[in-house]
Amino acid sequence: MEAIKTAVIGIGNMGTAHACTLAEGKVPGLTLAAVCDTDPARLADFASRWPGVACYPDVRALLAAGCAQAAVVAVPHPLHSEIAEQVLEAGLHVLVEKPIDVRLSRAKKLCARAAAGSQVFAIMLNQRTNPLFARARAIVQGGELGALKRSVWVVTNWYRTQHYYDSGDWRATWAGEGGGVLLNQAPHNLDLWQWICGMPAEVTAWCDVARYHRIEVEDDAAIFTRYENGATGAFLTSTGELPGTNRLEIAGDRGKLVLENGLLKWWRLPRPEPEIRFASQENFVSPDCEYEEIAPDAPETAHQGILANFAGAILRGEELLSPGADGLNELTISNAAYLSAWTGNRPVSLPMDEAAFDRLLDERAAKSVYKHGAAAHNPDGQYSRRWQVNW
Repeated sequence: MEAIKTAVIGIGNMGTAHACTLAEGKVPGLTLAAVCDTDPARLADFASRWPGVACYPDVRALLAAGCAQAAVVAVPHPLHSEIAEQVLEAGLHVLVEKPIDVRLSRAKKLCARAAAGSQVFAIMLNQRTNPLFARARAIVQGGELGALKRSVWVVTNWYRTQHYYDSGDWRATWAGEGGGVLLNQAPHNLDLWQWICGMPAEVTAWCDVARYHRIEVEDDAAIFTRYENGATGAFLTSTGELPGTNRLEIAGDRGKLVLENGLLKWWRLPRPEPEIRFASQENFVSPDCEYEEIAPDAPETAHQGILANFAGAILRGEELLSPGADGLNELTISNAAYLSAWTGNRPVSLPMDEAAFDRLLDERAAKSVYKHGAAAHNPDGQYSRRWQVNW
């Protein structure tokens, strides 16, 4: 079967890396047919490196040319749903970069459109390819950890300099990016958190704007959650701590998991904790736990793995590791966190008030200021290590 002719829409850092990966033939089943970007300099630079790839200055021209069967959408966050929906309307399969959008209301409309069609619709949640997170999910969702009690993820190794934020006029603005660390860096972690532990019922958050950088959006956030069974969770993230931490701890009534430094540590209780609590005749007990350290048994295939899975879904009907609709879950958490922060840090029950969120985001976007004269950057077409799991 011939490879799927694929277009990459948006060739900034991420889009250029996807495009070059496809052009170099690194994803069986996909071949790069075209790229699209509104920046003439980016198109010219890409054309000089890959003269056999068609280049288009806008999405309509690309779709009208009929040169592709699938597209990877890597435009600025607020345009993800809009562009992806145009691609679906044209009959192409689509893989959209994370986050699926900046607004849950718009993202839901995109997912409804995708569900009404027959095209493959995926999202680039590439850290799902990490075998340790997949194993943790299997343990928790399979019931081996028992009922969830608590989860805490401290992921503060997303450090960024001021130069990073000044590298794009849209970056770190409410109008151009739609948010800060929760919308740009942490979507992978928010996705993995809910992928492993499930969705919370309530979210309370503090999102500190410009705590460490000269930006419009948050660079530090603390999210607290409560689940239907009464379990609690905490998610702490920042781009202003150095050195940072990446540590996820999950406690259940049958033991505990800790993911840190490239290992999954698993403590198994000899019997469920409630049985120990009520059966013991002692005031304090320290039962012997069965302990296991689990190292990765396969490489993290990251972006190439998601692209290959996308190809397999189109060509062979393989199950998607990151279906497009899954992008709604992490976006729900971040939208609810913003809504909580914007309304006096009050608890936000899920499902949330999407109209209230949209109204408050519009107010911020209306005052947003693009950074004219931002540092120019020509993407090198390589996947940066910072886009994969960083322990």
